[in-house]
Amino acid sequence: MFYIIKKIMDINVYQQEMIKSITYLENEFKLIQAWRATTWLVENLNIKTDYGNMQMNAIALITTIDHSTIKIEPRDKSNSKHITNAIYEADLWVWVENQGSHILVKVPQLTQERREQIAKKIKAMWEDTKWNIRKVRQDAMNDSKKSFTAKEISEDEHKANESNIDELTKKMNTKIDELVKVKSEEVLKV
Repeated sequence: MFYIIKKIMDINVYQQEMIKSITYLENEFKLIQAWRATTWLVENLNIKTDYGNMQMNAIALITTIDHSTIKIEPRDKSNSKHITNAIYEADLWVWVENQGSHILVKVPQLTQERREQIAKKIKAMWEDTKWNIRKVRQDAMNDSKKSFTAKEISEDEHKANESNIDELTKKMNTKIDELVKVKSEEVLKV
């Protein structure tokens, strides 16, 4: 008796690449909190200190005072100026008040015009992420085709690979669409 062993492509590598793109999008969306004070807005900023580049959360205590104010207390007060500069350079659309011992970051209420600008930015991020997913899909399809052309896999295995890749791509695109829909509604809600 002979057993036919099908060599169906392992799509986990491609799935991980797609997940990286989606994770990046989710992290970018966390930064788009321009109408509500959240520590996420500043905690991962890189600060140029006298000791080299460091993340904000490593050199300061970050808390929210209310829905529109973030308080940053540098462990070393000489870093206040560096922190203030990093926030300005990050272009977060916030007001910064350096009060010596601490820094207050005021998050303004959004105007309708600013909400629409953010919605456009979200759409651009959506398009970039979709493009990344298409690129990973194309790489997977090309790898399967190369294996088929080199006679490493049969035509049935090649078609099964294509089907699995398309199914994965649809699943990832659906997830992206859901994320964008939720974030767009959140931004445009007055």
